Amino acid sequence: MNYELREMFPGDMPKVLEIFRQGINGGMATFETEVPNSEAWDMEFFNECRWVLENENNEVIGWCALKPVSKRQCFKGVAEVSIYFDNNYQGKGLGTVLLKKLILDSEEHGFWTLQSNIFPDNQASVKFHQKNGFRMVGTRQKLGQLNGEWKDVVMLERRSGIVGV
Repeated sequence: MNYELREMFPGDMPKVLEIFRQGINGGMATFETEVPNSEAWDMEFFNECRWVLENENNEVIGWCALKPVSKRQCFKGVAEVSIYFDNNYQGKGLGTVLLKKLILDSEEHGFWTLQSNIFPDNQASVKFHQKNGFRMVGTRQKLGQLNGEWKDVVMLERRSGIVGV
């Protein structure tokens, strides 16, 4: 199969939100329980560092983007990674293509730290991030509730070897 990596465009939003809905429904990817509208999603993420992966039929099958971790100026170079794939394309090794591009693009835009908060039972995602240069910082116990159940998150981070050294 051939895949194309490209910048995310506004017209991609319906598929981006559909893939996010799949992540919500799976219960392993996010504390979110409702899909935001495109305007709310757009406000939550940085305008740069947004990428999609398309299949040979020009259908978006995965996406990644960065969101700020704080509004404070001192943390302007720290961002949280979001990366999601359509259920039919998970586990095929395609995530590395998106994440490597996101890392390169983030450094070009001055980000020095990328972080990801993952449910500990999502071992595939934890291992995926570690394989791509993220280190485990620790576990935040009972950080939030999802459907009435307290959930821990494993925090991973990747420090740039180029920006902020």
